[in-house]
Amino acid sequence: MIQREIQPVIEQNLFKGKVIVLKGARQVGKTSLIHQIASNVKEPALTLNCVDSEVRSSLTKTNIKQLQKMIGKHRLVIMDDVQRLKNIELTLKLMIDACPNVQFILSGSLSPHLNFEINKILAGKKLEYHLYPLSSNELTTINDVQTIGQALEKYMIYGAYPDVINVPGNEKECLTNLVNKYLYKGVFALNDIRKPSQLENLVMALAQQTGSEVSFHQLAQTIGADNQTVERYIDLLEHSFIVFRLDSLSRGNRSFEIKKGKKVYFFDNGIRNAILQDFSPLDIRQDIESLWENYILSERLKANHYRNFTPQRYFWRTFQNQQIDFIEEANDLFTAFQIQWDEKRNLRIPKTFTKSYPLQQYHIINKTNYLDFLK
Repeated sequence: MIQREIQPVIEQNLFKGKVIVLKGARQVGKTSLIHQIASNVKEPALTLNCVDSEVRSSLTKTNIKQLQKMIGKHRLVIMDDVQRLKNIELTLKLMIDACPNVQFILSGSLSPHLNFEINKILAGKKLEYHLYPLSSNELTTINDVQTIGQALEKYMIYGAYPDVINVPGNEKECLTNLVNKYLYKGVFALNDIRKPSQLENLVMALAQQTGSEVSFHQLAQTIGADNQTVERYIDLLEHSFIVFRLDSLSRGNRSFEIKKGKKVYFFDNGIRNAILQDFSPLDIRQDIESLWENYILSERLKANHYRNFTPQRYFWRTFQNQQIDFIEEANDLFTAFQIQWDEKRNLRIPKTFTKSYPLQQYHIINKTNYLDFLK
């Protein structure tokens, strides 16, 4: 089993009076991770799989005495796929009240509504972690850095979902199954999607425009919806850990800056390519720069999260088409990154930007130095 970066962090925070909430997309390895954590804990553990209808029934039609009897002497209680549990907030409150000395771990793909309800019940009582597809740093635990570099094309095309990595040679079938069985159905199951075809068409449009600015108005016209529906769907895709967005950076009354631009990226290149049904090798692809940009930004997001670094994230562009691919803002200082596949290009940072913002560092990220960027 591949060691997940977040495992030791979670283990260090067990039995400290906080509920552990582990969120992430379907099939990223949440169940495997919590079972590994349970195997390392010497205390007796109880796993409640909320996919099981009997488990759901026992948890939703219960009282404190019944919960105490169910938990018994177990000191660690794992609730997996909690999104399947109706009225989860009531069950959680009863369980925490009934067993204050028990360590609870909740795992699932949470809708915005469920997220809100859990946050309301567990305000000040939880530690929340996200699990993503395998990161470059995690893959170095099974391959050396040189092998990772040699496998870069594979990761850019097929991504890094655990099943994709663990079953080499079956990547296309695995990804197609993930998209058809889990991606759409998971979002549909957790949310009120009245016109599923609109969401599917939106995801296709976002995959085709990866790395480019998107217009909610144009997307709405493409899928036959209004702007508000497009924004709601993108919010749902973000909460489902399928995509993430970047807003354009603009401060004050600088008329030369694009103020309302947005870009949307996928957390995993393989999912993006499976949506397009394009697994072509890099040397014949027309979208290699988009693939590279998506790969680098998704990997940077994972790396930042696992080291608890939470800067504001942007891109920057002017009406004169000066641009910076990626910007992080922390403590009122800005670090700028240009992301390019061709390491021979020497991009200079626009003077317009350096005159407008307190620049801390500037980096050009290419295939020869990207691993340093992801540490």
